[in-house]
Amino acid sequence: MNIHFYLRYSTKPGESFSIELSNGEIIPMRYLNDSYWYAKYTPGKTEALHYTYLFYPASGPVKLEGDPDRMLNFAQIGQRDIAVYDFFNAMGLVQNSFETQPFQLGKAEEKSSKAKKKADKGNFIFRVKAPLLSANEQLCLLGSGEALRNWNTQSPVLLEKRGAWYETTLDLSQEPNLLAYKYGVWDNQKKQFLGYEEGENRATPPCLAGDGLVVVHDNYARFPLKQWKGAGVAIPVFSLRTENSWGVGEFTDIPMLADWASSVGLKLIQLLPINDTSATHTWQDSYPYAAISAFALHPVYLNVAQVAGTKHAAVLKLFLKKQKALNALDVVDYEEVMRLKWDILRELYELMKGDWAKDPAYLEYYQQNKHWLAPYAAFCYLRDANGTSDFKTWKKYSTYAPADIEKLSAPKSQYADQIGLHLFVQWHLHLQLQAATQYCHAKGLAVKGDIPIGIYRYSCDAWVAPELYNMHRQTGAPPDDFAENGQNWGFPTYNWAKMKADGFAWWRQRFEVMSHYFDAFRIDHILGFFRIWSIPLDAVEGITGQFAPAIPVTERELQAAGIGFNYDRLCRPYITEQVLYESFGDMAANVAEYFLDIRSDGRFAFKKEYDDQHKIEAWFNAQEPQEGYPQIRDGLYALLSNVILLDAITPAAANEEWRGAFRFNMEKTSSFRHLPDEVKAPLKALYVNYFYRRQDDFWQIEALEKLPALKRATRMLICGEDLGMVPHCVPDVMSELGILSLEIQRMPKAAGATFFHPKNAPYLSVVTPSTHDMSIIRGWWEENRELTQRFYNEIMERPGQAPYYCEPWVNRALLEQHLHAPSMWAIFQLQDLLGMDGDLRRENPNDERINVPANPKHYWRYRMHLTLEALQKANGFNADLKGMVAGSGR
Repeated sequence: MNIHFYLRYSTKPGESFSIELSNGEIIPMRYLNDSYWYAKYTPGKTEALHYTYLFYPASGPVKLEGDPDRMLNFAQIGQRDIAVYDFFNAMGLVQNSFETQPFQLGKAEEKSSKAKKKADKGNFIFRVKAPLLSANEQLCLLGSGEALRNWNTQSPVLLEKRGAWYETTLDLSQEPNLLAYKYGVWDNQKKQFLGYEEGENRATPPCLAGDGLVVVHDNYARFPLKQWKGAGVAIPVFSLRTENSWGVGEFTDIPMLADWASSVGLKLIQLLPINDTSATHTWQDSYPYAAISAFALHPVYLNVAQVAGTKHAAVLKLFLKKQKALNALDVVDYEEVMRLKWDILRELYELMKGDWAKDPAYLEYYQQNKHWLAPYAAFCYLRDANGTSDFKTWKKYSTYAPADIEKLSAPKSQYADQIGLHLFVQWHLHLQLQAATQYCHAKGLAVKGDIPIGIYRYSCDAWVAPELYNMHRQTGAPPDDFAENGQNWGFPTYNWAKMKADGFAWWRQRFEVMSHYFDAFRIDHILGFFRIWSIPLDAVEGITGQFAPAIPVTERELQAAGIGFNYDRLCRPYITEQVLYESFGDMAANVAEYFLDIRSDGRFAFKKEYDDQHKIEAWFNAQEPQEGYPQIRDGLYALLSNVILLDAITPAAANEEWRGAFRFNMEKTSSFRHLPDEVKAPLKALYVNYFYRRQDDFWQIEALEKLPALKRATRMLICGEDLGMVPHCVPDVMSELGILSLEIQRMPKAAGATFFHPKNAPYLSVVTPSTHDMSIIRGWWEENRELTQRFYNEIMERPGQAPYYCEPWVNRALLEQHLHAPSMWAIFQLQDLLGMDGDLRRENPNDERINVPANPKHYWRYRMHLTLEALQKANGFNADLKGMVAGSGR
């Protein structure tokens, strides 16, 4: 049996193709003519052949297909010569989005039942996709020749749905070659033809001799692209409130949210990260982006009453008074909620430990998730036994060794119960979240998760595979309007070379586990796949970070620009008496005496015990609080970062020329202001080149080395959070890969723009008026009166004076703008939806903000001020919102 692959593609010089089989084998293709690339392959004895095409551009990384797994089923089509005619399915095709999980809700039964049918005998198989047909519509085929019904629209060839493809097998052996044909749509209810696809007629390829088979993959039928649009609600699980809550939202509250969302016409629920963040057992673990496991679910979301069931309900009686008190709070008391739940869960574990671990369903779950679950449970025990998640300080097991951990976790180990408790909790979390998402699906709702860009430094992931991360660096974001000194998230940066070496196995495992619960996900800070803001480990703020990877600025460039290179002047903190007075005023002498040494040239240098931000932070933390101390501390931080240039992350060797990076916002430093005027202009020119010109192509290649492989690893719909300092290449890469962008009205991406209008959103995007990292609509309206007035006149196109407060009608108008945007999704924080109802919304909009990015120690504790039961009964609001959603066509 020989397989002849014909790929329709008109290439340019330097471009080529190959075929990748599921076993990793690569089959080179050769140029056949201006229309086709060709390869011949003789498979061994196998039931099926899975394959995909790889496109090699003249330069840059290989390009992958949007449809990663085509299949020839030999058990169905027989062992015979086969000619396969394919189209290359580019990742960025809009239609590929409709093959993702949100658009498969309700289709599983149809696919499984029809996939069992055998194909008819024949020598031609036609396969094509049409993902957005309605329930009563079926794809059909018409063409010249008797087998194709001679274009008779009264009796077309009806195609069957098999997996993602519509398919039919015909015998064209008695027909002349090169039949003309087209696909169309048939109405199964009315039994009538609805119309042809667009474009010119297609033509059948030649038949193979003898009993040979021709398989035609026509990719997508050419119907007018339906601009499907949906709306959704965004809220953290911890913010949900019901009458029976335990002081925090839980997975079991999601079905009630789904009931409400479905009733008002929404199609998606978006959540913040839900992974376990229990590193310190303090309120600081409320930060959902610092997970101790990229896989484990957070115990805070477990409904203990459901775990107890009726059999062990008596356990809860002693805790009901505490439950009532916690549920009455306006905000989440993270520490008390966690303390309460763990007290209950330990009791339930002791009562139930003889039963649950023998459940066949649990045993299957454990085997499927053992790669992360076993080390996670051991990690949690060791964290508590050692009083810290910083595994480097553990006396035993500080270095992960699978054999040692397996022995530690063995059923007969003295620590089996301490470790088993965490297995027990994860099992029940899995059951509750799985049930919640299945309920959402039954209501026609997709569930969207959130993947943080980093991992916690003292996490199970870092313990198990530290080689996957650059533990000597930390990541964050450069300065912006929300954080003038940048952000330091504390996460180690990724070692992408190591991750790529094993085919991004950790990421693929992460996506696989996530896909058990979610249909779509938001990539937090997708810019990190292009380049990450890499900060020295001794820094507290993000200001001294630099983009990595990046093309460095070199000593030779500085010399050529007429700037010269004086390492001491450009790379060390510039501190003079004048700079000290500018920073500290009358306190300058005292600050200098305690923290600084005077140099022989009259400048100052930090004493060794205070020469990095962490040392300074530690000193101030050890002191009794005094007035002015925070200002002195921050002033010392600023002095440390008062430089023009930063050494490269990997410094040049002694015999190499210096290379490095510009300090962000160089012009704002006193070091820059005190430079000679003739040096400032060329420095500024080189600075602009470094940040805004030289890196773009380089960062594009970096992203294309990672994102296509990750996108191909999942059927979830991927949405990127592409905010901040966005390189020019980012929109092109996201468009090429079919990744949805995030568009926010107050964060325009166009240079020089003050606002973004939702009507200008691209189709493959999510529009939203606010996110968890910013104030809600009403809060923003009151922050800057001048800006609000401009928005009122320019974007809302209303004359006169803007209302001082965001009145309900104003809030509603902004929601309407987003609902009518051309984007695929419009997603709103629940607080913003409630903002259009003067009776339902909270009085103070600032109480509804979830996070303040400028504060790295922010307490994430926002809760709904009304219960989900009350929300369901808000008939006037719900009817109004339902009408708005329906009227927008979403």
